[in-house]
Amino acid sequence: MLHTVNKSPFEKNSLETCLRLAKPGNDILLIEDAVYAAMDGTSVADTVSTAVENFKIYVLGPDLASRGIGQNELIKGIEVVDYDGFVRLAAENNTVQSWL
Repeated sequence: MLHTVNKSPFEKNSLETCLRLAKPGNDILLIEDAVYAAMDGTSVADTVSTAVENFKIYVLGPDLASRGIGQNELIKGIEVVDYDGFVRLAAENNTVQSWL
């Protein structure tokens, strides 16, 4: 299953809910303002770092770039994908759950 999260973890609890309900081995893609959760050194970095052990976490590169976030600022283990990667993830997973 692919989980997409689009809300900032500093404004909504969408990521927290996603991490609580996702099953180990699921894919999680951070898009739009959720890309802030991928940044190292934030108040949610420890939670996300721990989640990387159970889930494959991706972040949408164009959304990082539009927010001025460099790949060198990301938590270790998070993979950056482009739009083609987003489509590939959606196609590879039989279900997509959007957390709004």
